[in-house]
Amino acid sequence: MTDRQRVDEERSLEVLNNIENLILEIVTCLSKDEAPALVLPNRSSWDNISFDSAIGLQMSSTSAVMTIRSDCPKTATTLSQILKILSVTYTLVQSNSYATKRDIYYNHPQLFGSQKIVDKIVDDVSCMLKVPRRVLRVLTTSKGVISGDLCYMEEDGTRIDCHSSSAGKGFPDVNSRLMVRKLWDVLHVPVFTLVDADPHGIEIMCIYKYGSVAMSFEAQSLTIPSAMWLGLLPSDLERLQVPRSALLPLTKTDENKLDSLLKRPYVTDQPEWLKEMALMQKNRLKAEIQSLAAIGPDFLTSIYLPNKLRFGGWL
Repeated sequence: MTDRQRVDEERSLEVLNNIENLILEIVTCLSKDEAPALVLPNRSSWDNISFDSAIGLQMSSTSAVMTIRSDCPKTATTLSQILKILSVTYTLVQSNSYATKRDIYYNHPQLFGSQKIVDKIVDDVSCMLKVPRRVLRVLTTSKGVISGDLCYMEEDGTRIDCHSSSAGKGFPDVNSRLMVRKLWDVLHVPVFTLVDADPHGIEIMCIYKYGSVAMSFEAQSLTIPSAMWLGLLPSDLERLQVPRSALLPLTKTDENKLDSLLKRPYVTDQPEWLKEMALMQKNRLKAEIQSLAAIGPDFLTSIYLPNKLRFGGWL
C-alpha cells in the first residue's frame, strides 16, 4: 500500500466514524423526544476568513456557525437534504465507489429541487466533516480543460496525454484548481494567469492564487500563492494603445465587483495590483483578451505572450 493509499484509507475511516457519530446524536435526540439539529460552519461570510500570504484565504478555527434544526420551518428541509447527502456519502465511502453530484440530484430531484442545492450541501458536508470533497467520493464534471506537453497517469492506471488545441478557461472549478496545484507541487513550474482586463477576470486570478471564501476550508490543497498575473493588465491597454473601439465601459455590476475586490485582505499585499485596479477604476474601461486582435489577428500569440514571458511584465 502506498503512502497516498494509506492516507486515503485513514480518511475514509474517519469519514465513516464522523457520519456514524452524527447519526447517533440525531437518534439520541429522537429517543429523548428532542428536535435533532446539525451545526455547520458558515462558508459565505468574510468574517470567518483569515488571510495568510503563504496559503491564501483560510476558514478561521473560531468561525461562526449555522444551526440547522428539524423543528424550524426554514431549515427542516435543509436538514433532511443534509442527511440524504450523508447517507449517500456513507454508502459511497463504505463501498469504495463514486457518484457525481448530478447523479445524486437526479436520483432525488423532488427532495433537492435543483442541482445548485446539491452542489452547496455537498460542500457544506465536506466542510462539516473537515475532509476534501474527493474523500467523500462525490465527483463533479470539470468545466476546465488542459493542453500542452504533459502526460500523466491516473490512479487507476489510465494514461492521459494533454496534447490538444484546448486551454484552461472560465471560472475556476475545484477540479481545475486541484490540477493546477498538483502541477505546481510536483513539477515546480511557474504559474501564470491570463484573464480579461475586467473585475471578473481579476477575481478568477485571485481564486487560483488565494482561493475563495466558500472553499476556504480546503485552501491548503487548492491555492497557488506564487501564481502571477501575466495579463491582460489594464496598463497594457494604454501601453499597447488598444483601439478604443475594442474596449468596453464598466457596468454597474463591474464597478461593484471592483469595489469588492479592493476591500479583499490580500490586495494590501499587492501594491502593483492596486495600481492596475485604480487605473481601471479611473478609466472605467474593460477589455477581453480578444481585444488584442484589434492590433493584429495573431498579436496575442505571436507578440504579446512571447514578449511577456521572455522579458517580464507580469505582477
